[in-house]
Amino acid sequence: MNKPATPSVQDSPGQEIPLESVWMIVNGQVVQEQVEPRLLLSDFLRHQLGLTGTHVGCEHGVCGACTIMVDGDSVRSCLMLTVRAHGMQISTVESMGRIDALHPLQEALREHHGLQCGFCTPGILATCVDALQKYPLRTEAEIRAVLSGNLCRCTGYQGIVEALQACVALRDCSTGVKP
Repeated sequence: MNKPATPSVQDSPGQEIPLESVWMIVNGQVVQEQVEPRLLLSDFLRHQLGLTGTHVGCEHGVCGACTIMVDGDSVRSCLMLTVRAHGMQISTVESMGRIDALHPLQEALREHHGLQCGFCTPGILATCVDALQKYPLRTEAEIRAVLSGNLCRCTGYQGIVEALQACVALRDCSTGVKP
């Protein structure tokens, strides 16, 4: 009896790389694909799923543009292999708000002029959502420390800091926390 062929890709002449089956939940949808074991999660999201809101800047995890949420934590998708995301829940910027109903953080960035070219914005959004869920963010210094892993060459950060301060105030009001 013949064994079914394992899906593979040609790496170099005579070198076959077997594909691996992965499944994950991406922005609320179950995704199952065959991928190369060396495929970065950022490339999988952008090229195989068409989720181009995940930006790739430095490809070394330094700039933060590729930051997404993986099982509730902010993660640099350019440093994570797709096969490592097997069975996990992934959230990208595409899952935040809509044009007619922005996420409160998106609205705050708009109101406080925390946006310019937009390249860093998806990563900053993921970083800030994570921080708002985990940290008190009571001082400007704490907010700037959270943002220190995200490079923005346009805004000078002040509008981003003010937007995050506004979100902290909203969060604390809705949960009854006193500043």
